[in-house]
Amino acid sequence: MPSGRIVPTPIYGVTVDDVSRLGDITRSLSSLAYRPTTRIVFDEFVNPDYYRKPAVEISKVSYVMGEILDSYYVKQYSVDAYIQRTNQYLNALSDVVDIWEVANEVNGEWLGANADVVAKMTNAYNIVKAQNKTAAITLYYNQGCWSQASNEMFKWAETNVPAYMKQGLDYVWISYYEDDCNGLKPNWQQVFDKLRVMFPNSKIGFGEVGTSRKTKKAEYLTRYYTMKITTPNYVGGHFWWYFRQDMVPVTKELWTTLNAAIKAEPR
Repeated sequence: MPSGRIVPTPIYGVTVDDVSRLGDITRSLSSLAYRPTTRIVFDEFVNPDYYRKPAVEISKVSYVMGEILDSYYVKQYSVDAYIQRTNQYLNALSDVVDIWEVANEVNGEWLGANADVVAKMTNAYNIVKAQNKTAAITLYYNQGCWSQASNEMFKWAETNVPAYMKQGLDYVWISYYEDDCNGLKPNWQQVFDKLRVMFPNSKIGFGEVGTSRKTKKAEYLTRYYTMKITTPNYVGGHFWWYFRQDMVPVTKELWTTLNAAIKAEPR
C-alpha cells in the first residue's frame, strides 16, 4: 500500500489552477457537503516552494492531487527537466499531496515527440512509486476528434503505457471536454468498462471536465457529477477545471450547483 492518506471513494474532485485568494478557496472547499479532493495545477517554471503554504492550507480541508505539469507545457520541458521537476515537487510537497498526477492528458497531440512523452510519464511514475506514493495518469478522450490515429486514447494507452504501469497505477483518469470534440456525448459506461480491462487494478474516473460556455456550465456540471457508472473501481473524480473561476467565493451560484451535484452523486 502507498504511504500517506487514503482518499475515500467516491472522489469529489475539483481543480484549482490559481492559488491566489487562498482564504476564499479554502472556504469554498470546506463548505462543500463532502470533503473534496483538490487538484492543484503546479504552473510551469514555478518553484515548488511557491505552493507550500497553499498545499498545506488546502490539505486541511481537502485531499490533494498534485499535477506535476499541465499537458499544455509538457513540450517545453526536456525529459531530464521533467524528471528534475518531479523530484523537486515530490521532495517539497510529498507530505501534503495525496495523489501525484505524473502525466496529464498524456496522449494529447500537443505534448511533443512521443518517445519523450513516454519517457517523462514512466520516469515520473517510477520516481513517485520509489517513494511509495500514490500515482495517477490522466488520459485525453478524443473519439473521432484526433488528427493522428495513434493518439486515440485507447490505442495510445495500449501501445505506450508499459505493462507494469497498467498493473500498478493507483488511478487512471479521463479528461474530456465536449467543446473540444464536436459536442460528442460518449457512452461512458462502455468507455469505463473498456478502461477497466486495460487497467484492472486502478481506480478509474474523470480527471478533468468543464466548459467555458457560461450557459452550459450548470447543466454540464450536474450531468457529469451525478452520472451513474457501474464499472468496478469507478470512483467519480470529475475535477471540474474551473472551480477557482466558477465556485470561489462560496457565494457564487455555481458553488451551490456543485454542492447539490455532489450531494446527488451516486455512492
